[in-house]
Amino acid sequence: MRDLGALGALLERIDGRGYKAYKELTGEWAYPDFVLRIDHVQGDPYAAPSRVRVLVRPEKAGLDPAAYRSRPRALGTAAFLARAFARAARSASRSRGTGKSGEVRMEHPGQKVMAQSALFVDDAGGLEARFTVGLPARGRRIAGREAVALLCDDVVQVARASLLAQAHDDAAIGRHAAANEDADALRSALADRALIAFVADGARLPRRSGIDDRPLEGDDVVPFRSPESMRVTLQTPNTGDVTGMGIAQGVTLVVGGGFHGKSTLLRALEAGVYNHRPDDGRERVVTGWDAVKVRAEDGRSISGVDISSFIDDLPFGRDTRAFTTPNASGSTSQAAAIAEALEVGATTLLVDEDTSATNFMIRDRRMQELVPDAGEPITPFVDRVRDLHERCGVSSVLVIGGSGDYLDVADRVIRMADYLPIDVTDAARRVAAELPTGRLLGSASPFEPPPPRRIDPASVDASRGRRSVYVRVPDGRTLVFGEETVDLVAVEQLVSRAQTRAVGQAMALLGTALLARSGSLSEALDALEARVAEQGLDALDERLVGDLAAFRRFEVAAALNRLRSLRVGS
Repeated sequence: MRDLGALGALLERIDGRGYKAYKELTGEWAYPDFVLRIDHVQGDPYAAPSRVRVLVRPEKAGLDPAAYRSRPRALGTAAFLARAFARAARSASRSRGTGKSGEVRMEHPGQKVMAQSALFVDDAGGLEARFTVGLPARGRRIAGREAVALLCDDVVQVARASLLAQAHDDAAIGRHAAANEDADALRSALADRALIAFVADGARLPRRSGIDDRPLEGDDVVPFRSPESMRVTLQTPNTGDVTGMGIAQGVTLVVGGGFHGKSTLLRALEAGVYNHRPDDGRERVVTGWDAVKVRAEDGRSISGVDISSFIDDLPFGRDTRAFTTPNASGSTSQAAAIAEALEVGATTLLVDEDTSATNFMIRDRRMQELVPDAGEPITPFVDRVRDLHERCGVSSVLVIGGSGDYLDVADRVIRMADYLPIDVTDAARRVAAELPTGRLLGSASPFEPPPPRRIDPASVDASRGRRSVYVRVPDGRTLVFGEETVDLVAVEQLVSRAQTRAVGQAMALLGTALLARSGSLSEALDALEARVAEQGLDALDERLVGDLAAFRRFEVAAALNRLRSLRVGS
């Protein structure tokens, strides 16, 4: 294996030559503390930067075995080290010529903790870090001396400052490992207690802004405190007993005045399907893995979805048992979102009145009187939410600010007042009894779970031009998939560009291999999960990239269902 001195000599030798001479760098280079592997050299200084890996042996990394003795602890440690590397790389990046010359970048994991291809810790405590570098150039000529400074100095400093245990406080690494292990334990405890979510006392739920996921700070932030009637205690391996609010299976309403924290609580529950770093404020807020946020989405496409339990008898005899449209309304899109989530295994629905279609959520007594059932194709959610739980085992958490009709169907009612929850279930039942609405049940037929669909693999085509797979993520909510652009703004539990990119690659794998071998979409997603569990995120992209993050089947299905080319087979 060539060493660091040989690398410097090579860079000096090719100084001033055409940019393609950088191809000689491909391969492994022995550094004092690690091995640098250059997997791909960019074609010119304006192209996507070169892909690089740093491999650190366990004895060089020096991690305490406690930092990786279980998978949750290893993931917590990896996220900590990846944040450190991303920060150090950002500080080390500087212009060293034209285009992207001098750039050093790793995908930042953010506040969430999940498997990522940017950095992982193996079972022996060894590390692999994946990042990109912009190889320096003057015009399209190699800037050899700048390349020496980048690869022989900057990269060394970044790696030593972030990947070696000696660069960190052991206690800090331990806190991140322990917090992730504790979060997994809390989530694992939910089912045994018949809970769908848990919010620890002392949690800080508000975020800094809609584009900044870090916790809001300041004296105005109110620490969460559970109502006594809903307080439970769960055990964790590191912190011990943790008390907080347990949300039981069934139908839960979150009510209260505007700006008192209803949607803040729901957003924390949405994000609770993922673990969070220590000091995030939500690190002990956990929601069952299969909870899905659903909403209305005017204009989206729908392909072959059975929405007949919510919408039937449309004008002109349109079939709602295999409903297809390129331009859904608010009500049909929300009905489809629920059916699509249930089809692939969701057992909890999270719904905010503010992002729902009014006519899908409720039809009050006066409108029932004015518009007879024969003229109304919609069975509103209020008439299905109990059936969903009792017949299908699907729970719901609903933020409701304007429709008291939901009091008749709720198992419990939480009122948010000054960002603190109050259990007002008994008061809600009293109000419902004293002030009956006179509303009639909208449908006598039982709720029928949506049938499995078989997707035509040819309709999931990631190719573009000469590329068999073309996946790009211009921002965290837009996916370019082959010739199509998929709008994912309404898929609110996607949390990063890396995760969206992984979803796109997963769709490509479904289209090329898994859908054709499976009897249904759900079976294809089972096969996808099995492959990723066996091979890791590299199952999605053989190029060993560092810009992928773990995902759930629900977000893959949501992206697939918004693909306008999608066709349902027979």
